[in-house]
Amino acid sequence: MNKNEGFTLVEVSVATVVLAVGLLGLAALQASNLKNNQSAYFRSQATQLAYDIADRMRANAGAAGNYLSASMKASEATQQADCSKTDGCEPEKMAENDLYEWQTALAGNLPLGTGEISLAGDIVTVTVGWDDNHDGEVDAKDPNFQMSFQL
Repeated sequence: MNKNEGFTLVEVSVATVVLAVGLLGLAALQASNLKNNQSAYFRSQATQLAYDIADRMRANAGAAGNYLSASMKASEATQQADCSKTDGCEPEKMAENDLYEWQTALAGNLPLGTGEISLAGDIVTVTVGWDDNHDGEVDAKDPNFQMSFQL
């Protein structure tokens, strides 16, 4: 019998270990890609939601001051029954209804989604935050999206 025939058990074991390490690396790469895709999706949602409230504020410019966090926090806004359409709704009530719908969209589209609207001079700044690292709180470790505009 020739010693060069076939594979030995050691060679097969080494090949199996090398294959297993390679497959684990591939699985880790896939998990990292999924996490990054989820984060990019949340960033896109935050961008869309920030531009949504900016458009609502521009459409209701007469009550723009009612959207600011200083006058009423978005989380304290309530739904206004007569503001499902623009006809017959006072601008102040429309602002509160817009804030309610925005807060509902933040909570529905982002994990622990938060939103803040502030004014500095004549510049309005909208900040949207979310729990990107899934640690149960929105903090400095999590990203946020911030946009500024003039009415």
